[in-house]
Amino acid sequence: MDANTAKAEYERLLAQIGAEYSSKQPLNKQKGAMRQIAYFTAMVNILAEKTIKESGKKIQGLDFNDDPRGLVYVLDSERRLIGSTSRRYDGAFPDIINPLIVWEIKEYYYATTFGSRVTDGVYETQLDGYEFHQIEKATGVHIEHVYFIDAYRTWWTQGKSYLCRIIEALNMGLVYEVIVGHQVLTRWPQLMKQFL
Repeated sequence: MDANTAKAEYERLLAQIGAEYSSKQPLNKQKGAMRQIAYFTAMVNILAEKTIKESGKKIQGLDFNDDPRGLVYVLDSERRLIGSTSRRYDGAFPDIINPLIVWEIKEYYYATTFGSRVTDGVYETQLDGYEFHQIEKATGVHIEHVYFIDAYRTWWTQGKSYLCRIIEALNMGLVYEVIVGHQVLTRWPQLMKQFL
């Protein structure tokens, strides 16, 4: 999607579900007129919350972490630390302690040039995958790692080679799944249901 399409899909989703959500709707990091809701991230959050609510398994709060401000920790049955990550993620289910799934979101709607921010994001994702493999090898705990990307111009016009690197990471098992653009509306709820 581009920024206008993402905004339209976000507004359509809000109209469909009403105001019955409490997940974060963060702003992007742009300035001036481009400072808007991070539409793709907001859709990921709303759809995760909606799927959990519809499952009937919601107990209290969100039952997922929509804004982790800490690292992922793996604890054993006696609550001893046996593994951790070195980076924060954009979301985790059910939380950052012993998650079943973590996700990161890269939406670059307002990027004017293809720069180091995009390349760093791809590289970090690959390193995260290796880290999750190490955690599983050392502890036996498997954590699914999902990567969301959007911005047609960034990925299809400027960064096809990096899009290929993402597909490579997927094929190498460094990410569990890559969800692109409009797929967030259909595939993300399906995937969340698998973990519920």
